[in-house]
Order: sequence, then structure tokens, then C-alpha cells
Amino acid sequence: MLAKLTFLGAARNVTGSCYLLETRDTRVLIDCGLYQERKYQERNWQSFPFDPRSIDAVFLTHAHLDHCGLLPKLVRDGYKGQIYCTQATAELAEIILLDAAKLQEEDAIFKWERHKREGRRGPYPEIPLYTVEDAKAVKPHFSTVEYLSCVRINAHLEGCYYDAGHVLGAAVIATNIRRNGKNHKILFSGDIGEPGHPIVKDPAIFDEAEYIVIESTYGDRTHEEHESLDIQKQLRNCINRTVNAGGNIVVPSFALERSQEMLYHLNELFQRKEIPPVPVFLDSPMAIRITEVLKRHAELFDQEMMQRLRQGNSFFNYENLKLVESEEESRAIKDIRESCIIIAGSGMVTGGRVKHHIVNNIRRPESTILFVGYQAEGTPGRILLDGAKEIRLLGQMHPVRAHIEKIDGFSAHADRDGLLAWLSDIRVPPRCVFVTHGEEQAATSFAKLLNERTGWTVKVPQYKDTVELV
Repeated sequence: MLAKLTFLGAARNVTGSCYLLETRDTRVLIDCGLYQERKYQERNWQSFPFDPRSIDAVFLTHAHLDHCGLLPKLVRDGYKGQIYCTQATAELAEIILLDAAKLQEEDAIFKWERHKREGRRGPYPEIPLYTVEDAKAVKPHFSTVEYLSCVRINAHLEGCYYDAGHVLGAAVIATNIRRNGKNHKILFSGDIGEPGHPIVKDPAIFDEAEYIVIESTYGDRTHEEHESLDIQKQLRNCINRTVNAGGNIVVPSFALERSQEMLYHLNELFQRKEIPPVPVFLDSPMAIRITEVLKRHAELFDQEMMQRLRQGNSFFNYENLKLVESEEESRAIKDIRESCIIIAGSGMVTGGRVKHHIVNNIRRPESTILFVGYQAEGTPGRILLDGAKEIRLLGQMHPVRAHIEKIDGFSAHADRDGLLAWLSDIRVPPRCVFVTHGEEQAATSFAKLLNERTGWTVKVPQYKDTVELV
């Protein structure tokens, strides 16, 4: 047996990415992510199904919370090794984990106070999953790796990093296991980006791998802009209709990549005068800090973005843009009488300031709640997209009268065709492709299509499945 691979997250669901790879003398994790779907959140509180002290290394693909969000718990529970990732990912993950810990602490207090008023206890203890101090303890474990380079854990195993084209610093990780003079490559896609997506470079391609673990977030569909209007036309139409009605546009947005991409497209529309010069509030201290990281890593931008920057056309700062840091500034937005665009986290409406902005606008037929990212099953964002007539936010039920819209083209994930294209350069059939990081319908649909197109062996693992790699 070459190795064992156990699927400890993102198995027939999207969040909680975590894979345990074991050889006869090494145990490594690929990602250690947080579950964000409501029906799986209890897994965040369960003990790890391994001893964290037994893990030799963590290979981190990127800084999204569903890939790095349980690292504070891992370290708190005894992990002593290195967390290998790109420099940009290390900087971004530090920001994201600290913000997540702060929200965990704030939500625990808020829930405790609400449950005390209601005379009940919640489904989870009114304590944070982890604290700010737990999140700070992760930083010394980060060890940075450049693209196109490898880190050797021992004589038999190494992890190599390649551009994933997903978000700044995101990586595809190829683990190489050496046995009896032969090299065996296991490819972990992480999240694969859409070729031609703005800001970051396109994903690296590969011509061979013995085993492949591939995401399938959009494995059963193509992005809408391939079939109808492009992103900026959809965004323009939404903004103009809402502003003409006298409403606000509230955009639940992930602080990493999605908020910056929104600013990019808004800047384009403002420059061409296709939308009125309404105020744009980036109401996310985390997104503001992440934007600063992007400024420091312009070397990771694609050629088009570099050309725009050389021409002085930067989406980082323009006249309409207001950066909101304090809670007082955030609360004051509701008192503004003119229409505005509010970009705030979290992207799935599972926490953060966006909940308050939605509550302030959800009853207004003239306003729009605009989703620009994936909404996991069971999250408030998904509930709204699925057509709920009312929704529980901040402990109260609210009737849904605002417009609820989604633009799929913003996705930083490759769609079904993009995933097939990414795999198309593999010359020799892999021993097996494992389809993960997709809801069951998306994962099984993509697995079936991939098998039909290639004849490869394709499997969709269940949570905690272990397979022997031979």
C-alpha cells in the first residue's frame, strides 16, 4: 500500500475541507476548514477524528474559512508542526482567522444574552468555538512556500505548490510520495478558478497524476454569464433599477476576492457612467485589510490587471468609495437618505455586519439583496435565494419584501466546463479521481459526466471514508 486517504470534510458537501493523507511513516493534512452549512456545523464542535499531535504537517491550499477555519482549534488541541502555504495565503489567513475568532466571541455573547431573555439554551454551547487568542496562536506555525516550489516533509513525502487561479495566493497542491525509486503524485485541486477571471492569474495545468482530488462546487452547471448577460450588464441593470426605485443594494460578500472583484466591476461602471455616482460602502474591516494585502502582492495579478494599474486605473480607491471601519460608522449607514451600495460580510449571511444591513432593507420592496457568491445549503443566504417569504435574522423573523437577486458570474470557482478543461491535459488515466467540495447533486453529476467523457475511475467519497492508494 502506498498511502491511505481519509475524507474528513467537503465530502458530498461544500465546506469543511480536510483530507488526511497517511503513509507508513508520515501523516499530513490538506486543509483544515470550517463547516458553514447549518446541518453540518455540529462537526466543528466535535473532537478531531485524529490526534492533532500526530500530524507531521498541514498543507493549506488557500485562506477561505472553509479551508483554514479550524486551524485555531487544531493548534489549541495540540498540533505542533508547520502550516505550509503561500506568503499571500499566510497574510490573508491571519486576518480571516482573527476576524472569525472575534465573530465567534461576539456571537457567543449575543446568543447567551438572547437565550437568557428567551429562557432557553441554544443547540450549541454559548461559548466561542475558538477565541482571538487561539487564532493568534496559529501565526507562528505558518511557513511560506513559493509557487512552483516544494517543501519536503521527509525523504518520502513532499508538497508542491501551483497557482490555482482562485483567489490571491490560492494553490493546487501536488503531494509526491517516493516508494521503491518511483514517484507517485496525488493532486489536490483546492478550489480551481475560472480561466480569464479578473485580477488573479489563470490556474496551472497538469499532464499527469496518479490520483486526483477535485472540487465540484459548480460541477453540475455552467456559469450564467456564458449563456446570457455578462457580469457588468447584470450588475448595471440591478443597480439602475434599484436606484430608480429609491432603494439600496446590499451585497453580502466574502472579504477575500469577492469584495475586491465587486469594487473592480463597480469602478468600471462608474468610469463609463453606466450607473449613477451613488456612494459605495465597503463595510468590512476585514475586507479593507485584505485589500491592503492585495496591494502588497501585485506580482500575483494577471497581465490585464497589471496593465490597468500601470495606467492608473485602480479599483482600490475611487471617489464614490467609502471604507467603513467602526461600528458607529456602520450603524450610521441606515440614516443615509440617498440610495447606496453596501458591501459587507459575511458572504453567506452567517454572521457579521451584513445581517444588520439586510434587516434594515429586507422589508423594503425598493431595495435589493444581491448575492455574488456561492450560498451553501442551509445558510441564511441560501434560504433567501430559495425564495423564503420570511427569514430569521438577529433573533427575529422578518418578512422578505426586498428583491433577491444573484449574479453567478462572480464565482471564483470554475464551472462544469472549466473543471473538465482543467483535467483535459492529463495524458495518462489516473488510477482514480475523487470528486469532493460539492453538494451531493453537483458532485455525483460531475463524477458521472467525467467518467462518461474519459472512461476514468471516478468516485464521490462519503464523510470519513478511507481509501487505500496502491
